[in-house]
Amino acid sequence: MSSRLKTTFAGVEFKNPVVLASGTCGFGRELNEYFDIERLGGLCSKGLLEHPHGGNDGIRIWETPSGIMNSVGLENPGVDAFIEKDLDWINQKNLVNIVNLGGHSIEDYLKGMEKLNQVDLDILELNISCPNVKSGGMNFGTKTEVAREIVRKIREICRHKLVVKLSPNAEDIVSLAKMCEEEGADGVSLTNTFLAMAIDLQKKKPVFNNTYAGLSGPAIKPIALRMVHQVSHAVNIPVMGLGGITTWQDAIEFIMAGATVIQVGTATFMKPDISMDIIDGMEKYLEDNGYESIEEIRGII
Repeated sequence: MSSRLKTTFAGVEFKNPVVLASGTCGFGRELNEYFDIERLGGLCSKGLLEHPHGGNDGIRIWETPSGIMNSVGLENPGVDAFIEKDLDWINQKNLVNIVNLGGHSIEDYLKGMEKLNQVDLDILELNISCPNVKSGGMNFGTKTEVAREIVRKIREICRHKLVVKLSPNAEDIVSLAKMCEEEGADGVSLTNTFLAMAIDLQKKKPVFNNTYAGLSGPAIKPIALRMVHQVSHAVNIPVMGLGGITTWQDAIEFIMAGATVIQVGTATFMKPDISMDIIDGMEKYLEDNGYESIEEIRGII
């Protein structure tokens, strides 16, 4: 592999800009049996909460004509178990280790952050798309001023590079990104899943116990691409772009729109090693078009 795909995100070096998205790759162990995960630029852990969580009841995954809806509900082993069982394994791999942290209250976030401050990782991805249980379930990441409090408090104590993962369901995603920059985030990632719904005609009720679920996959790509373009041109911090990336062409579009790094999620369920196809395709595109570095096409749209 040449150095054409090498990129730097907030001072962290990536051998290529392809990262597996949170919630779609576990902690990397299972996928490492299908392909060498060290070929990836990075891996973003399953979303962690301070304590173990069993996730949502009922149906959790529902296929759509162009993607999937999920209502997994942050099922995870908790920060302590992750540190004990998985962290060293990932840190020994030659890739950027991004750890995703969520919470259902500000206290949850801060306690989880304090634990992750004690260990080595490359980037902390802060998931502000979690429902705030103390405010009737409204997601932290939909209103800029509500999100500001979490980003500010985490930034005050976080000793790692901090990337905030933005929800496309936000009232104003550009304002949200600007706020993250103002509060000292090192970067943003977008987008998370879109709020969606499915109905079971036989039962005459919603498929999901929580009525709504998160839509991901090719269906959301054009909207996610638009949001990445808007945000990357409005802030000076780097952007991780994601949302329906399935091919190397998709990945190049996100880079041209302004993303520094891209994340692949739902596509991994279609083909576990699809990220390898994307890396190879991006490399060939640069070579065929005479580019020495991916930096030459970043943000050219």
